Amino acid sequence: MSAIIEKSEEIRMESVGSYDKQRCTPSDSTANLADCDHCTAFPNRWSRIRYAIREPAAEFLGTMIFVIFGTGVNCQVFLSTNPSVEAVPRGDFLSLNFGWASGVALGVWIAGGISGGHINPAITFTLAVFRGFPWKKVPFYIFAQLLGGFCGGGVVYANYFHAIDIVEGGPGIRTINGSGDLLATYAASFLTPVSCFFSEFLGSAILIIGVLCITDKKNGPPPQGLVPLALFILVLGIGASLGMNTSYSLNPARDLGPRFLTAAVGYGTAVFTYRNQYWLWCIVLGPVTGMLCGAFVYDTLIFEGKESIINKPNAQAIERCLHACPGQGGKLPVGIESA
Repeated sequence: MSAIIEKSEEIRMESVGSYDKQRCTPSDSTANLADCDHCTAFPNRWSRIRYAIREPAAEFLGTMIFVIFGTGVNCQVFLSTNPSVEAVPRGDFLSLNFGWASGVALGVWIAGGISGGHINPAITFTLAVFRGFPWKKVPFYIFAQLLGGFCGGGVVYANYFHAIDIVEGGPGIRTINGSGDLLATYAASFLTPVSCFFSEFLGSAILIIGVLCITDKKNGPPPQGLVPLALFILVLGIGASLGMNTSYSLNPARDLGPRFLTAAVGYGTAVFTYRNQYWLWCIVLGPVTGMLCGAFVYDTLIFEGKESIINKPNAQAIERCLHACPGQGGKLPVGIESA
């Protein structure tokens, strides 16, 4: 009898990596599982895989949701202006801004606790330069963000392609002037290349200044859990004030992912040759340089944390073994704590 009791209370311990805690499993199904106080991070094989990819996966999912909301509201507002699609328009410029701001907030909320919720290659690159985000993670984050943008654009296109057929004049007809700007961004025709670049540069600089301020715990940050709401207000304000010229991409993944999608579904290579590779010098370089300059301005004038290259100790401080105090930047969407 005692042997049976011992067997029923046998505890199986296994080690499956440095991240694991001890796991116990009563061999008798009648045993009280509440008495089993050991656990493992990897109860099965998929949990191991998920742990290895969860940060890029979070960036992928957050970016995809962001693009679904944003390009979805683009399609709904524009396509519903055609009487053959809808008798009454379903939105206006205000709803466009609310849709994009909601996408940013929800995307950051989804990914923030896991990866930091960058959902933007320009932000990832800027944080690697100014906040010590690991460079080894940058390629994986950017690839996941671009893939998320591509998939998000694909979901929206699948939802609205019948209405796009009507607006374009028939199935298979796809033109940039007709519906190309529903998924990717294209500048207003009256803008010069310099004006296009400056519009993206300015909006991106303001965006990163707002992000760094919101996540700076020494500068009146929002209460825990309200960072997505603060970002909603930030993006809503940028769109309402600076969104007309270039549709305020401010995010290479938001544009390039759907742009690749449009090239694949019939818009052709014109999406890349438009205005002498507009996608490169405006949509990629504009946000990247704008955010680098915005972060430089914020760190030079405001930020005191040792994470920034602006606050690296000089020779005299090094000689005295001194350094700046930690900035205690928030995890959303800086992602330092999750690195």
